[in-house]
Amino acid sequence: MNAVQIRSAEQALSLGTWLIVCGAMLYSVLTVTPLMRAHTPDAWDWTAPILPIVVDAAVVIVVRLDSVLARLGGEGGRWPVVLRWMTGIMTLALNTADSALKKDLVGVAVHSVAPLLLIVTAETGLAYRRAITAAVTALEERERAERRRREQEARQRAQEAEQSARQRADEEAQRAREEREFDAKLAREHREHEASLAREQAEREERAQQAERERIAAVERAEREARERDEHEREQRRLDRERREREAAQRAEHDRRQAAEKTAREQRERQERAERERAALLAAGPAEEKQGEEQARRTVAAAFAAGVPVRQAAELCGWSVGWVSTRYQELRDPNPTALEGASR
Repeated sequence: MNAVQIRSAEQALSLGTWLIVCGAMLYSVLTVTPLMRAHTPDAWDWTAPILPIVVDAAVVIVVRLDSVLARLGGEGGRWPVVLRWMTGIMTLALNTADSALKKDLVGVAVHSVAPLLLIVTAETGLAYRRAITAAVTALEERERAERRRREQEARQRAQEAEQSARQRADEEAQRAREEREFDAKLAREHREHEASLAREQAEREERAQQAERERIAAVERAEREARERDEHEREQRRLDRERREREAAQRAEHDRRQAAEKTAREQRERQERAERERAALLAAGPAEEKQGEEQARRTVAAAFAAGVPVRQAAELCGWSVGWVSTRYQELRDPNPTALEGASR
C-alpha cells in the first residue's frame, strides 16, 4: 500500500469511530436523561443531562488521545486503559439501569448494544491504529533501506565510472608520455650530432685563434711588463706619501687625545670638587642663623642635586620654604644661565 491508501484507511477508521461515538453519545443522553430525571428532585430536573454528557466527554477524550498516541507510536500507561474501561462500564450501566430495575431483559439487551459497540470500537480502533502505525513505520523503514541501497549502488556505480575514467586517463597520459619521451630522444640525438659537428668546427677555429692569441699575448706581455714597472714606481711613491701623511695624522690624533684627556681630567676634578662642596654643605646640618644669599644659593643647589626635600633644604640654609621653592624651580628651568647661577 502507498501513503495515499494508508491515509484513506485511517480517515475511514477515524470517521467510522467518531460516527459510532457520536451516535452512542446521543443515544446515551436520550436513554440516561429520563433515568436521572426520575432519580433527581423535581427542583433539579434540569441537571439530568449533565451526568451522561460528562461520561460521554470522558469517552471523547479517551478516543481522541488514544488515536494520537497510537499514531505517534507511544503508550499512555495503565491509566488510559482504566479510564477507557471505566467510562465504557459506566455508559453500559447507565444505559441498562432503567431496564434492569424493571427486570426487562429485552430492554437490557437493547440498551447494551450502543455501549458495548462503543467499548469494542474504542479498543478495536486503538488496535487498528497501532497496527497501522507499526505497518507505516515498517514501510518507511523499508523505503529508507531501499533508498539507502539505491544511493549506495549509485555511489558505487559513480566510483566505478570514476575509476574507469581515471584508468583511461592514466593510460592516455602514459601513451602521451611515451610519445614525448621518444620525440625528446630523437631531438636529443639530433642535437648531440649537430653539437658534435659544431665542436669539431669550434676546435679547428680555436686552434687557429689560439695561435693568434699566443702571438698577441707575447706582445701584450712585453707591454704589460713595461707598464708594471712604471706602476710599481708610481705605487712606491704613493706609499711613501701615504706613510708620511699617516704619521702626521697619528701625531695629530695623539695631540688631540692628550688634550681631550686633559680636559676630561679637569672636568672630573671640577665635579669632584663640586661633590665635596655639596657634601660639606649638606653635612653642616641645619643653619643656626640665616646664610648669606650666595652661600644659601650654593646650599640650595647642593640640596637640589642630592634630591633633598624643600623643607629640609630650607632648614640647611636658614631661608624660607617659599624662597627655597623658587630656587628649586629656577634649577629645574632648562635655561643654561639660570643653572649656571644656581651652581655658583
